[in-house]
Amino acid sequence: MSKKIPHSAFRIPHSAVRILYFTQYYPPEVGATQTRAQEMCSFLAERGHRVTVITEVPNHPSGVIPAHYKGRLSERKLENGVGVLRLWVWASPEKNFKSRMRFYLSYMGMAALAGILLRGKYDVIYATSPPLFVGAAGLVSALARRIPFVFEVRDLWPESAVALGELNNRRAIAAAEKLETLLYRRASRVVAVTDGIRARLVERGVPASKTALITNGANTERFRYDEAQARAVCGKLGLNDKFVAMYAGIHGLAQGLETLVETANILREREDIEFLFVGEGPKKSELLGIKERLRLKNIRFLPEVPSEEMPGYLSAADCAIVPLRNQTVFRGALPSKLFEAWACSRPVVLSAAGEAAELVERAEGGLVVTPEDPTALANAIRHLASHKTEAQEMGRRGREWAVTHYSREKQACKLEELLAGVMRKT
Repeated sequence: MSKKIPHSAFRIPHSAVRILYFTQYYPPEVGATQTRAQEMCSFLAERGHRVTVITEVPNHPSGVIPAHYKGRLSERKLENGVGVLRLWVWASPEKNFKSRMRFYLSYMGMAALAGILLRGKYDVIYATSPPLFVGAAGLVSALARRIPFVFEVRDLWPESAVALGELNNRRAIAAAEKLETLLYRRASRVVAVTDGIRARLVERGVPASKTALITNGANTERFRYDEAQARAVCGKLGLNDKFVAMYAGIHGLAQGLETLVETANILREREDIEFLFVGEGPKKSELLGIKERLRLKNIRFLPEVPSEEMPGYLSAADCAIVPLRNQTVFRGALPSKLFEAWACSRPVVLSAAGEAAELVERAEGGLVVTPEDPTALANAIRHLASHKTEAQEMGRRGREWAVTHYSREKQACKLEELLAGVMRKT
């Protein structure tokens, strides 16, 4: 339960680290970024550190601000021991270059101001990107407070935005690249979430000694196979006699979800296979349009599901599909949805190349196909539907890998050690 923060809640032991955490996206918004931020912060708070999150009012990805937050510049609460300050942003359901810039820049301005004016003493600022402007807000606040600045890079921006066609204005690209370089230079440490991103940072001139690797992962205690929940979901959706191939996550540009719809079209005669899309995003209406045009009956689109319900939905799936576009920039990606599926003992069909593909093959936790190849994806799903014992074994191995190497608790321990190291050097 959330509650208003009493001033006394900020009295902490002298040994605790006081962390000001900047992230544009945070629950109740649903997504990998939001979940990672919340779980990292909650773990640090449980360890006795004081964590305050500066984020936006909920609106992503719909662009619609709930009625509760309309007309407010800010709201401050205590959630699971973490102080959360939500700020007004210029949100819009219309997604184009101008609306995105207003969205990003409004958060940057509000967050930078809040970071400077917020009462209380802090020891370190941690900012996670993209958007890159989150880092700018964090850096401005760190300079004003004269405390260390740690910058997390979950995606190379603007490089990925250019690759996806989201950003093509030369002046905007040049300005973003200058800001990116400034953030790398002024950060005490730069945290990458994959080896590929870390290597690219070093190529860009960031000293290797300044970088750290804290990968994506999953809360392996919360994400686990639950037969009762699986039966409940299948019963509610009428999927008890189906082989369910699920995509769960944002319906965005990076995933190339048109390929999945084409795959469903290839398998339209297989009445035993059903595709389940769970989530929202800017591409969803287009995907629905393709489904209607092709008159596909083997695809079902569900709305966004609260994160606490996702283990049940994943448990109901016979395989999880994790797709990425066939772009060089994504060869260094490790999607969180891969680890959440594994944590629920689900085999994965990975439609991607690079670091994620190497991991799935090493763990033997699923099948890897060429990205944006609907025929290869259809063949992989056919194989798993016909070899269910093999699929279950893949899911079991995936669970072992998630627990051993990619648990959120272990990642949060790494973050705690990193912040302690930063503090020792100041």
